[in-house]
Amino acid sequence: MAAEGNVGQLLFTVVTLLAASVVAVPLLKRIGLGSVVGYLVAGGIIGPFGLQLTNDPHTVIDVAELGVVMFLFVIGLEMEPSHLWDLRRQIFGLGSLQVVVCAFLLTFVGKAFGFPWQVSFVSAAGFVLTSRVPV
Repeated sequence: MAAEGNVGQLLFTVVTLLAASVVAVPLLKRIGLGSVVGYLVAGGIIGPFGLQLTNDPHTVIDVAELGVVMFLFVIGLEMEPSHLWDLRRQIFGLGSLQVVVCAFLLTFVGKAFGFPWQVSFVSAAGFVLTSRVPV
């Protein structure tokens, strides 16, 4: 993850990111925003464009990758196969329909702005796959 000379910097970055997250996430959740927005705000505040408490992008990327792994682990722990089976029509039927229709429509938006259809489609598909539908 980091060279031996950077262990102190890595530890400082991890503790700083965790401390900022512990403050920002509950505040933004109380306002009604999600926890992901809280993590983004915390990173923005302590990052190179905020208070500049951490400037090494590689260290931040390493910590972010660890956070994604932990997040996926928690999702896996909370997932119930019976609930997933109950949602199969919504997930595979309506969810697939939404992805196809939105990607198709956003491809035309990209074409309207003058991009080639290939670029428009890849951008539209990427944008659609990042959206979240409440179930």
